[in-house]
Amino acid sequence: MFLVEDLMTRELITLKPDDNLAQADTFMNRGRIRHLPVVNSAGKLVGLVTHRDLLKVFADRSREGAMEVRAGDVMTTGVSTVGPHTRLTAALKLMIDNKYGCLPVVDATDVLVGLITQFDLIKFAAHFVRDLDEVELVAQKIRGEKK
Repeated sequence: MFLVEDLMTRELITLKPDDNLAQADTFMNRGRIRHLPVVNSAGKLVGLVTHRDLLKVFADRSREGAMEVRAGDVMTTGVSTVGPHTRLTAALKLMIDNKYGCLPVVDATDVLVGLITQFDLIKFAAHFVRDLDEVELVAQKIRGEKK
């Protein structure tokens, strides 16, 4: 049985609510990431800023004006979360049913401990498919079949 903690990214770049979108834009571009959790001074998740949020603000304002907007003013609040010991199947269902690109992972006190993203799941699927292909090749050899 796979758990969220088996796949989640633990080393995260985060924002504070008072950080401006210039910081978010820099983090997203340098890290090639699309989701930035927003945490308070205690490390508790208070929201999420996505690449889509950034694009919306850029479309509504000039790029220069948008850079001064605070993360707390555009972040999505009330974000669905999972715990590290949540079964991966439950997290996947939540992501699929709601079309989420990521799920923040929090501990029992709502402190952010990780993030599971579509990319994490694609990497997992790639390994899984590779392993299935290898099993099939072995089975073909045993049956005397050719590729």
